[in-house]
Amino acid sequence: MCSSDLQDEDYPLLLRHIPDPPPLLYVYGRLSQLQYPLSVVGSRRATPYGRKTARSLCRQLAESGANIVSGMALGIDTAAHEGALEAGGVTVAVLGSGLNHIYPAQNRELFHRIAEHGAVVTEFSMDAIPDAHHFPMRNRIISGMSLGTVVVEAARRSGSLITARLAAEQGREIGRAHG
Repeated sequence: MCSSDLQDEDYPLLLRHIPDPPPLLYVYGRLSQLQYPLSVVGSRRATPYGRKTARSLCRQLAESGANIVSGMALGIDTAAHEGALEAGGVTVAVLGSGLNHIYPAQNRELFHRIAEHGAVVTEFSMDAIPDAHHFPMRNRIISGMSLGTVVVEAARRSGSLITARLAAEQGREIGRAHG
């Protein structure tokens, strides 16, 4: 585990150009291989169809050379990371906690697999616990380090739509997955 600040060459280039980039990222894994990053986000309470769509889409994107960025939440985020990993692709998880607090705990194994084939990143100190106000901050990083954001299933008032709004404010592309 290491950290990367705005001056480091491994700091995500696109993230440097948002209005409020985090001055420091804690990194488990490697960010240096990040190319063609696309974020894929969606509901934690995803339908089986939504999870299948996200997994398939991310597998195809990774096979085409895209890197998948998501938040490692249950549901769509987990399916997105798994699809990228199935294709042997690069994926990045952005946490709303410190690296010493894997959240959700059910994704402990996924956390380590992602770090082997990409990176897990956070702006929060190593021991920061997941807290509700951390997640909108995390979402600006997800959209900010990506060329565009795809939403797969989202409730009207959700973090996924916050991520899409932030992506639009950051001048990024927005898409919606259709099955």
